[in-house]
Amino acid sequence: MDDHGRETMIRYDQGSQPLLRPVALGDLELPNRVVMAPLTRARAAGRELVPTDLHAAYYGQRATAGLIVAEGAWVSGHAIGFPGVPGVFTDRQVEAWRRVTGVVHALGGRIVLQLWHAGANSHPDLLGGALPAGPSAIDPGEVCRTPAGRRATVAPRAMTAAEIGRTVADYGAASERARRAGFDGVEVAANGTYLIAQFLNPRLNRRADGYGADRSRLLLEVVDAVAAAWDGRRAGVRLSPHWTARDAGRTRGPYPYTADEETLAAYDGLVAELNRRPLAYLHLRGPVPDTVPDFEAFARYRKGFDGPLIANHGFGRESGNAIVGDGIADAVSFARLFIANPDLVGRFALGGETASDDRGTRYGGGARGYVDYPIWAGG
Repeated sequence: MDDHGRETMIRYDQGSQPLLRPVALGDLELPNRVVMAPLTRARAAGRELVPTDLHAAYYGQRATAGLIVAEGAWVSGHAIGFPGVPGVFTDRQVEAWRRVTGVVHALGGRIVLQLWHAGANSHPDLLGGALPAGPSAIDPGEVCRTPAGRRATVAPRAMTAAEIGRTVADYGAASERARRAGFDGVEVAANGTYLIAQFLNPRLNRRADGYGADRSRLLLEVVDAVAAAWDGRRAGVRLSPHWTARDAGRTRGPYPYTADEETLAAYDGLVAELNRRPLAYLHLRGPVPDTVPDFEAFARYRKGFDGPLIANHGFGRESGNAIVGDGIADAVSFARLFIANPDLVGRFALGGETASDDRGTRYGGGARGYVDYPIWAGG
């Protein structure tokens, strides 16, 4: 197929594939709705956790995404819970991220940075021997990666009110640094098994103060601090209502867990509160799909959120087009597909097959399995 034929097919698919139509997420203008989800790839350099030129190449290769949500970056040295993950709390990190955003922008892309704090899902080996801090002194029952291998989490320290205040300030400062680094916005990681999700979870948050009486308080304070660093709607939030922590002492096992109706209802209220904030978007991770994603799980929260919604978890080309076409989501984010398919938007547009990634290189290493996946040649 010649270049003219490819251009014709792309123009046609922009009309026939909802994923390929432009969209505005707050003040972020996207040429398509294929979002790259944040992916922890653990390639940061040295103890200073600085992004490298490999990061610039990696994100530059994926600049055709409607939006790149860059991997979660630690908001402070106290936030660390995974080796090799970059931070955004030092000037050197900011300068290194500026190289990354410069490459993405030069190639016509848009990129926001996810802001991350591991909380109790960490280990003393990652914190110079210090205990991790969480909402309450309850072991989340997870397994985390350390430089010496996988380690079971331990009972954390319960954060003091002063520590919580400093953490909110850390998020605000990290958001301002992300803006200085050239990012187009930020995303608050309130999903999964990490600090903000721990505060949202009644099994882990048993505080007797205002952060226990209102478990959404920390997230809302963080959102306010993060959004203040930007003009307009440039901050998003990622939630995963279907994650629940097991009670302390039960058998450890892999994510995910099944959320009960009480948990899901609590997220109804949280989404309604977020709807009152000047968010660019809500990024929602759904339950583990049996065969196809559960559209109703996303539709439930769409009812309480008037702004743009990004759906995530288990989507492919067909299901992604369907959920956008049905009006349930405004965009869809893809994780594993973007690892092995840097040209994912083009493959969707031209009907190309998608490749599978090398599982052994997902979380650490060098260029192999990171920046060496080929561009689809067509045919």
